[in-house]
Amino acid sequence: MGRSIVGKILEAHLKEGALVVGNEIGIRIDQTLTQDATGTMAYLQFEAMGMKEVKTDISVSYVDHNTVQVGFENADDHAYLQSVAARYGIVFSRPGNGICHQVHLERFGKPGTTLLGSDSHTPTGGGIGQIAIGAGGLDVAVAMGGGLFYLTAPKVYKVNLTGELKPWVTAKDLILKMLEILTTKGNVGVMLEYGGPGVATLTVPERATITNMGAEMGVTCSIFPSDAETRKFLKAQGREKDWVELCADADASYDRVIDIDLSALEPLAAAPHSPGNIKKVSEIAGLAVSQVCIGSCTNSSYKDLVTVAKILKGKKVSPSVSLGIAPGSRQVLAMLAKEGYLADLIDSGARILESACGFCIGNSMSPGSGSISVRTVNRNFEGRSGTKDAQVYLTSCEVAAVAALEGRLNDPRKLGIDYPSVNMPEKYLIDDGMFIFPTAVPCDCEVKRGPNIGEPPRNDRMPENLSGVAMIKVGDKITTDHIMPAGARLKYRSNVPKYSTFVFENVDPDFPSRCMKAKESGVGSIIIAGESYGQGSSREHAALCPMYLGVKAVVAKSFERIHAANLVNFGILPLTFADPADYDKISQGDELAIDSVASALSGGKVALRNKKTGDVINCKADLSERQRMIVLAGGLLNYTKGN
Repeated sequence: MGRSIVGKILEAHLKEGALVVGNEIGIRIDQTLTQDATGTMAYLQFEAMGMKEVKTDISVSYVDHNTVQVGFENADDHAYLQSVAARYGIVFSRPGNGICHQVHLERFGKPGTTLLGSDSHTPTGGGIGQIAIGAGGLDVAVAMGGGLFYLTAPKVYKVNLTGELKPWVTAKDLILKMLEILTTKGNVGVMLEYGGPGVATLTVPERATITNMGAEMGVTCSIFPSDAETRKFLKAQGREKDWVELCADADASYDRVIDIDLSALEPLAAAPHSPGNIKKVSEIAGLAVSQVCIGSCTNSSYKDLVTVAKILKGKKVSPSVSLGIAPGSRQVLAMLAKEGYLADLIDSGARILESACGFCIGNSMSPGSGSISVRTVNRNFEGRSGTKDAQVYLTSCEVAAVAALEGRLNDPRKLGIDYPSVNMPEKYLIDDGMFIFPTAVPCDCEVKRGPNIGEPPRNDRMPENLSGVAMIKVGDKITTDHIMPAGARLKYRSNVPKYSTFVFENVDPDFPSRCMKAKESGVGSIIIAGESYGQGSSREHAALCPMYLGVKAVVAKSFERIHAANLVNFGILPLTFADPADYDKISQGDELAIDSVASALSGGKVALRNKKTGDVINCKADLSERQRMIVLAGGLLNYTKGN
């Protein structure tokens, strides 16, 4: 039986476990990346584990989230990140160099390797043929120190592409179509592998757009073959030596095959408030738009922005629209400037923003109250833009650019506009001056720690008998943005006691105070949730801060992969209802208990007693033996130090 691309890479990196679907496996990680929102805690944990230097082929620390320095906190964090990188042998990407996923694709991504990143959109690397996985910062810290990354051996779905994209139809429309097919839930433990003759018609940046938004489906990662198109991209980046051919065997088997004819696609949009709420642009045409934001790690490549510049050239943005454009990297920005496209964007009335995450996470250009914003980003969760009642639509760059001109959302195919032709560069403008590379031998330099940077908090061991109060009960699709807001609060990421005061701020602002009051009285807190708890960003603070508040368990109908792993890493027990209908048997404020936690976990079946009603609720603990030991130890940091 032939092997898939996924199978080939996992087999080459397998160190523990059997590659059988559902088994826990441990794989070697070749590369890691962090960004500043999650990186500070990752490196604090790296230090806390007593590591001396990184042991990966390359580890890169990017500053791309909080580049706006209002107050001292972000500047202090950047100084910490730069100094800790120098001390431990990490490449440091300075603020302004670009968004981690775009820059890593350009300068470091290698086909056939593994990449682990403390950001949920790390799977962008699949566009160049990497197994690229998003994880919590603690998992990344362990991998930097030479430890294995553990995951469930995946099901592999093949996406068989035929045909070719028509004018005004893009890679963004393909991934939105995939979201329509697979939705945003039910795909935990799946890896997507793209194949078929249609693959050859897509450039590496287009492939990266597709693998980037695979995260919205909840899959572990997505990957494309490494072929002539990959080689062309790497050669243009001056990295042809990094190319290796990578393709599936002709007789490779898959758990599911999804067929998509690229020529049958049309412009799509994700309507509020979910990337899975897919609509045809033609069906929602005419919506008045007040803001357009083009950029993010999904759509900010050279090809994306040159296309936008050609659409806008010689025209003016509608007076009713504020247009912001953020190039994905300094390389893209420099090429736009050198080739005259930046002037076209400026002349049109666009605001040119820093090469950073910015508006995607609510760090700039928050929309007006109740207004419609068209964005090329990957998520449109309620409030993520920084404005809770804003209506955010996700589209391609082409649809967004036309909306900026028209002041309305429209299907560009019906407007009589010629589709611009863009040739991919034979040679990209290469300037690695914004990277600070470590010395061959890591320096014995001082690590700079400002007053906002504290030690990573440690959890206590799981008690023999667990009791706690159902401190909050939430519904389906609670995202990590709901749990741990970003935007203006993100500057407190290195100060866990302060950041913890904002847990569930936009859902139940009194939650932190109730938890702390209970914690001070020696009472634990338990979260009750519906389907797909922990969707979205990999931010481990959505587990770390609840742990600090005294949360001992989360009982949900289902979890998303990264967040469930983060809960385990911080010693919070993730339980799922054996019967989802039992969700209705618990109310906020009920006192809950689990007797003999260790023995209950060993069998994977946990009896949760509701002391108020007398109900005994059967739950499942889908944990490996290693995860069980981590939870009982009070988290991965305790477990690692103890071993």
